Amino acid sequence: MAVRIAGITIPNEKRVEIALTYIFGIGRMKSNEILKQASIDPNKRVNKLSDEEANKLREIIEKKYKIEGDLKREIMGNIKRLKEINSYRGSRHTKGLPSRGQRTKTNNRTIRGNKRGIAGSGRKASAEKT
Repeated sequence: MAVRIAGITIPNEKRVEIALTYIFGIGRMKSNEILKQASIDPNKRVNKLSDEEANKLREIIEKKYKIEGDLKREIMGNIKRLKEINSYRGSRHTKGLPSRGQRTKTNNRTIRGNKRGIAGSGRKASAEKT
């Protein structure tokens, strides 16, 4: 039986502790915190959970934590606010550059995309032999 929490189907064969991290906004720490509240063994596999335990997890997560759509909406709202007040961080978001002080001369391929150009790549091949 597949367990769905907050619109996400969590994987059946994984330990509950790890499976909960598939939900956006829940990491290992929050996952362990939730399992402690629900008094469920973190080493238990998802497919071994009873319906009662799954419902308890679902209830705790949906009532106490901001996850998935709500969390994404809040993050987007925060970024939008930074852009509107013309803050430095907002301008970095707009330009698609790192906003937390990293160097940009090198090592920012992740945020900018891999736009590596190699020397001589734009050169045309010579038409005749010499």
